[in-house]
Formats: sequence, structure tokens, C-alpha cells
Amino acid sequence: MRVYLVQHGEAHPEEVSPERELTPRGRGDVEQAAALLERCGVRVTKVYHSGKTRARQTAEFLARRLAPGIAPEALSGINPNDAVGPFAERMRGWSEDALVAGHMPFVGRLAALLVTGRETPPAVAFRPGSVACLERDAEGRWVVAWMLRPELLST
Repeated sequence: MRVYLVQHGEAHPEEVSPERELTPRGRGDVEQAAALLERCGVRVTKVYHSGKTRARQTAEFLARRLAPGIAPEALSGINPNDAVGPFAERMRGWSEDALVAGHMPFVGRLAALLVTGRETPPAVAFRPGSVACLERDAEGRWVVAWMLRPELLST
């Protein structure tokens, strides 16, 4: 089973946009990542986001390519400063590949907890628009399979 942890794309500061929508660069980064992942055959059966505009927009761009016909779903408990333990526990019941579009520090602490058993120090270097693929083996252990950051897509 794989989970794709995504830090939302670059968003406008609150002073510019109270809803914190993605910037044109943020949209472009997420769209480029989605196109590459689609070409590589990445598919998911569930797409989740925090409900915040920037995470919802990120999830929508990715879902169009990686989960056609599946509507992204807002989940509680994955906001920037939420505790990661309850969400990690919830993931134990997952059996199909899923994508979670969220925020730092939540996605960073979740990745660290899954991979190392502790929330700190960081185990994955997220940046806005990053996608980290974690795989769970038959014994329930998680490893980082790969990571894609926006600067890898800029040529």
C-alpha cells in the first residue's frame, strides 16, 4: 500500500488573500507534478485534504490526473498543527493507495512518525508542492519510496 503525502502548493499570504489560494507558481508546480506522476502510472483510489483552500486546490489538481472521477474529500485532523498520532492510527485500516494534501508541519511530522516511529527529527524535506511516496509493507512498516519536489520539474 502506498500513501502520497503532499504539501500544498505555494499559496498567497493571508494579507493578499484571506482564503490563501494557490499562487500561479503554486498551481503550475502542482499541475507539473500531477502530469509527471500520471505519465509514471501513479493512481490512487482516495484523495484527501484538510479543507483549507490551498490544500483543496492542490488535491483537486492531483485528483484530476491521478484519480479521475474521484472527488477529493476534506478530512478533519490534518490541519497544520494537529496531532499526527490519531491520523497515523486511522491509516492502519487503509488498504488502497491514497493521497493526502496537507500542510507543514503536519505532513512532515506524519512522515517522520510513520517512517521512524517519532515525529521529530524530520525524515522528509517537504517544500510547497512536494510529493512524498511512502510504502507500507506486509508487517506494517513504512519506508520512503521516493520524493518529488517542484525544483526537479523546472528546466
